[in-house]
Formats: sequence, structure tokens, C-alpha cells
Amino acid sequence: MTLPQIVLSASIALLLAGASHASARTIHIVAFGDSSTAGYLVASRDAYPAQLQHTLRKRGYNVAIKNAGLSGDTTEGALRRLDSAIGRRADVAIVEFGTNDLRLGVPPERMRTNLDEIVRNLRSRSIEVLVIGFGPPLDFSDIARAHGALYTRWELPPGKYRARDGNHYNAVGYSILVAHMLAEVEALVNRVARR
Repeated sequence: MTLPQIVLSASIALLLAGASHASARTIHIVAFGDSSTAGYLVASRDAYPAQLQHTLRKRGYNVAIKNAGLSGDTTEGALRRLDSAIGRRADVAIVEFGTNDLRLGVPPERMRTNLDEIVRNLRSRSIEVLVIGFGPPLDFSDIARAHGALYTRWELPPGKYRARDGNHYNAVGYSILVAHMLAEVEALVNRVARR
């Protein structure tokens, strides 16, 4: 191979490497929810957003997860802080609300309308969405389906997977939830990567 051919080959290799690196941009995920997202009663590294980020990175995904959980938040509060919590760089949002609405006696229709508006708003901004539900009283699968979002449920029995208050999750509980929701999150990350 002549010197000009070597230089040309090296230049092409550098261009291809740059193109490959550009396609591997960081995918920004926002975990948007209440105390179950914030990680009430656990260290921040043990809350599900941190554990999910660690798991995805170990699996080769270039992701950054922002924990936008706020203890005590409701779907109404979430609507008020939607823009500031999500920001402009979000590619994926994981939406987890409803337990505080139930606790505070918010009518189910209002809670569902608020959640529908949150998901609609995110999808209108081309943000991929995973909606989290908690069983029959908080089944939001229809809302997710209506907006082309994905859906999963968090179901852990009381006991050893719960924090000391008996309601929130401990580190092991969060690791189980991460494993349970991983396929849906990977699917959304891959959707973003294919754009």
C-alpha cells in the first residue's frame, strides 16, 4: 500500500469512527414520579433511577437518568411541574403517579385526566413514555395504549422488599422492580436510538 493510500484509509477510518460515536449519543431518561421514584427512605444510589441507570450502562447503553421524583406529589402537582421536571433534553420519561391521589381522596376521574394530560404532553414532544401502574385501582394501561406509550405494573408483596415504613421500597425491592421493567425501558431506548 502506498503512502497516499495509507493516509486515505486512515482518514476514512477516522470518519467512520466519528460517525459511530455520533450515533452513540447519550439518551436522556427522566424518572418522573412521587416518593416511590424519589427513593424515600433509601440512599439515592439505591432508588430505582440510579439502579436502572447502572443496569442499563452495564448492558452497553449510553444513558443518563435524572431522578425527578418528589415525595408527596400528585398528578395535579406533576402537571404543574411537568416542564421543569422533564426539561428539553429528555428522550424517555418513566411516569409513576397515583398513590398520593388515592391517599388524598382525589376523584379517580380527575387523577386519570391529569395522568392522560401528562402522557399526551410528553408524547406530543416526541418523548417516549413508560407508564407505571400499581394494580386494579391504579391500572393506567388504557392511557398508555391511547398515546403509544408502554406500560408496566409495580407489584411487590409487603415484607422484606419494603422500607421501614412498610409502604415504600427498600434497595432490594427497587432492584426487583428494575429487573421487572428493564425490557420496556430497553425497548424505548432502542426506539430513540433508531431515530
